[in-house]
Amino acid sequence: MPPIPARYLICITLCACAVACLVTAGCSNPSGQPEIGSDLSGDLVVHFIDVGQGDSILVEFRDKTMLIDAGERGMRERVIGYLEESDVEKLDVVVATHAHSDHIGGLSGVISAYPAGQFVDAAQPHPTATYENLLALVEDLGIPYTAAERGQTIALDPDLEILILNPGAEPLGDINEDSVVLMVTYGEISYLFTGDAGNPAEESMAEAGLDLDADVLKVGHHASREASSAEFLTAVSPAISIIPVGEGNSYGHPHEEAVERLEATGSRIYRTDLDGTVIVATDGTALTVAAGGAPAATVTAGATTAATTATPTVTATPAPSSGIYITDLDLQEEWIAVANADETAANLTGWTITDEGTRNTYTFPVYTLDPGADVTVHSGAGNDTATDLYWGRGSAVWNNDGDLATLADANGTVVSTMER
Repeated sequence: MPPIPARYLICITLCACAVACLVTAGCSNPSGQPEIGSDLSGDLVVHFIDVGQGDSILVEFRDKTMLIDAGERGMRERVIGYLEESDVEKLDVVVATHAHSDHIGGLSGVISAYPAGQFVDAAQPHPTATYENLLALVEDLGIPYTAAERGQTIALDPDLEILILNPGAEPLGDINEDSVVLMVTYGEISYLFTGDAGNPAEESMAEAGLDLDADVLKVGHHASREASSAEFLTAVSPAISIIPVGEGNSYGHPHEEAVERLEATGSRIYRTDLDGTVIVATDGTALTVAAGGAPAATVTAGATTAATTATPTVTATPAPSSGIYITDLDLQEEWIAVANADETAANLTGWTITDEGTRNTYTFPVYTLDPGADVTVHSGAGNDTATDLYWGRGSAVWNNDGDLATLADANGTVVSTMER
């Protein structure tokens, strides 16, 4: 595996005992946690790539690689650039944890650029263009397809155990809750990757009697309040927790309640919006950590110039220059809410709202959104007011099984997205 460029890294120690053990021969570790040092090395190196509001994780074990998710569509160049800088030539395994675009949006671009040996999928129905096109590409490229199920293993290397913990044989029926959850173990060290699994999936894994104890936790669902229950975190007891999350995202992630529960475990917490890309390596007995120091909006820990300058076509966060963002989307009730976080009024005339694949487009009439105010756009008919606008459609716009809403300004620049 190539060395990690030192100029991108800020290495940190997690506790005084770990530091002492690095410099003192024969020192024991009474805490029971793995020793954590400042020399980033080991056969297993896991990169939690900063892709804003989304997930993308590169697992390197000796000469083998596994990519878990690739962020939104606009982040594919960032992920590809990171793989190039890391001298990755192929992907032995690609995992799509679930069909939401902040996890799989960039995967089509990545597997088009890199040969993939196996595609592991949650295999839960989700009729969006992003997911359907990805599956079609996997088939066209002839990549062997595996539908994930609890108890299966992924054969990356004989010395590395990769166990699928979720979804179960009987899926829970929710895209997030049926996320692919992986336990990766090398020697005495385990990493738990949870996708967007929340409390029901956590309970399902616990009730199945699975061993959830792990040293490194990829926090579920961007540290939503509906995930990382106290009972689950007690079972995991992580030494290191990583929250992939976008700066200023419209979901309010990470939620304070989830962070407080993580803090109560004594785990060292990293966030990609604050720390950039986070890399955790192990030799099977000890952990080393490195975190990029750049803001979450820029490429850190090894992205190429091309990736740095690429402009995302879709972003999961409100545009900082406008302060206009999607606050909520109700697929069943057929409405979408947009807010103005600025201190000045915003002219939304000519702005648009589109669904997944731009099959339906709403164009704002002459309309001004006051500072601190919000407006609800209903799909059906009605009389426009200052707080409620009406699309006037005779049929449903939003797909009840899941959809992506995109808000763009009058020039067509994407300002905010939300997926349900």
